[in-house]
Amino acid sequence: MPCSRQLYVLRHAKSSWDDPMLDDHDRPLTPRGRRAMKLIGDHIRVAGIRPDQVLCSSARRTRETLQAIEVDGDTMIERELYDATCASAIERLRRVPPETGSVMVIGHNPTAQTLVLRLTGANGVEYSNGTRKPVDGDLAEVQRKFPTGALATLSFECEWSELGPGCATLLGYVRPKSLA
Repeated sequence: MPCSRQLYVLRHAKSSWDDPMLDDHDRPLTPRGRRAMKLIGDHIRVAGIRPDQVLCSSARRTRETLQAIEVDGDTMIERELYDATCASAIERLRRVPPETGSVMVIGHNPTAQTLVLRLTGANGVEYSNGTRKPVDGDLAEVQRKFPTGALATLSFECEWSELGPGCATLLGYVRPKSLA
């Protein structure tokens, strides 16, 4: 019998561009970004989101995002997620241990947005009869914009190793602005 798994995709909070000499990897969160993550962290606790594993980009802004939301779980800070493409992010997720029920990925755009769209089949995937999957509600919002601090919750029935286009369902999508 298949086991339902959850994937939480969180884009880092608003980061600072104040120091033009600072390497992109080292940019910190802004005060606005920290406030936004307080809202998302509160939402995570109220919603009972408790990832078994957290995969976080090594960038300073993603690590500060992780710290601000205060989630538990086996945390892995990974450089490969800093400049990951959607395809490489999926490949990384396919290496998640099979006994893991839920994972949170904290990363960057456009990868976060594209990952949600690809896994839900909302990125232009066609059915065999040539029609496209209809997109509305939260999925249409994700297509329009995946702003800093946005959190998407996906569910799927396959093994992590089988993760691929169209296998997931979007269960929720929140932005800090919608929680304020």
